[in-house]
Amino acid sequence: MLQSSVYTQSVRSNSEEQKILALLHHQVHGWNSGSIESFMQGYAKIDSLRFASGGTVTYGWNTMLARYKKSYPTKEKMGTLEFTDITIDLISEHAAIVFGTWKLKREKDTPWGLFTLLCKNINGEWRIVHDHTSSGN
Repeated sequence: MLQSSVYTQSVRSNSEEQKILALLHHQVHGWNSGSIESFMQGYAKIDSLRFASGGTVTYGWNTMLARYKKSYPTKEKMGTLEFTDITIDLISEHAAIVFGTWKLKREKDTPWGLFTLLCKNINGEWRIVHDHTSSGN
């Protein structure tokens, strides 16, 4: 489920914000279907992709994919993902900062936290290039 408090100033920005929300929706759908590969399609497939979480920084799409697969080896570990409280700030035609809350619903716990994403419009498609995710637990 995505809840958005998207701020728009023009039809163009609204359209771009909707594309970014669609990217997040596809990530949630991929995760909840048990496919880390599908979830990862929201990220740019570049070596400079940066993921910061838990005091560590990971670089590169393939490295990040391997980290997710190691941390979430089963559907039970993955749980059900939800993004809420989404705000999108378009800082140019080709860059946006996205802030929100993530939550996993699993049988024995419900971890949650915050995320800040830098998204870039690369060849007409929005992709995440930097992800800083924290845990609220």
